[in-house]
Amino acid sequence: MKKYNFLAVILLGITLIGCNGAKKGENSLFTIDDSTFPAHFTSNEAVSIAILNPNSKEIDSIVYFVNDKKVGSTKGAEKFKFELKDQKLGYQYLKATAYFGGDSSDATKRVELVSNVEPKLLKYKIVNKYPHDTKSFTEGLEFYNDTLYENTGQKGSSYLRKYNYKTGKIFKQVNMDSKYFGEGITFINGKLFQLTWQEKTGFIYDAKTLKLEKTFTYDKDIEGWGMTNDGKYIYQTDKTEKIWKMDPATQKMIDYINVYSGESKIKAINELEWINGKIYTNVWQKDAIAVVNPTSGAVEGILNMSGLKKFVKNTDADVLNGIAYNPKTKTIFVTGKYWDTLFEITVSE
Repeated sequence: MKKYNFLAVILLGITLIGCNGAKKGENSLFTIDDSTFPAHFTSNEAVSIAILNPNSKEIDSIVYFVNDKKVGSTKGAEKFKFELKDQKLGYQYLKATAYFGGDSSDATKRVELVSNVEPKLLKYKIVNKYPHDTKSFTEGLEFYNDTLYENTGQKGSSYLRKYNYKTGKIFKQVNMDSKYFGEGITFINGKLFQLTWQEKTGFIYDAKTLKLEKTFTYDKDIEGWGMTNDGKYIYQTDKTEKIWKMDPATQKMIDYINVYSGESKIKAINELEWINGKIYTNVWQKDAIAVVNPTSGAVEGILNMSGLKKFVKNTDADVLNGIAYNPKTKTIFVTGKYWDTLFEITVSE
């Protein structure tokens, strides 16, 4: 087993997925020849697309599309070669529109593009341990102006809290309406963005006063999980392998990436934190943190955090969740749902 497959097991304990299935609705006049396709493609490969013509139609030309974007054309029934280096990881939908005798017909096929990056197994060192409220079902954790903020879940007890992480002293708390289940938070452009789980509702606060300024509805029919930003865009998870990219000015989703560790999709990615150009993410119900390339979606590093549980004393402690980077100390703070401890750590290869 390759090393990156072993590391994927740390994240998910998953089975590997392969698919060259045809897209629904494919007609029988022409088909894309997949006889030489591998189980998966990687970004350093090219796909050579040819169509099968069982009825021997005289083809004038073929126009080729990848994910409904035109990528080229050929005369007659010539093969077309398409480089995959600029495609996002995940399923790619191929389409060949063949023109013949004043008519046209489509042939389609789905292939999967997986990561060729071998994740590094990272290690951590505990720098400090601080008290954490065992009633806090941690969802979002983030520093703003050297002060720690935490958003928690559970209907009827979700809140946003600003507090002294060294002592646990609460500076300010905003309780959410009982109909909402709180999720991720992030600070950008002087605003605090806050998600809810299945209510498809987000909130925007003034970062200094925590005064509510706007309520918005999700642009997509998704759940709200984790949140972070790169200073320009917000990144948001939804329980799948996707990380959505949001324009904070409009709250519209403008793109997404799929997270893969080698050949394996990493689903249920949760809390997010932007650290030195990478996205650190919890994986729900796993004692691991994945370090993700925000452009490609490839997992580049994995932190096995299972060793932290031995320091957590309360018996009702739930899963690892919550990542906050303090740029002042250049350290990372992690905790879990109902944990009694907040850990300050450093990370290295």
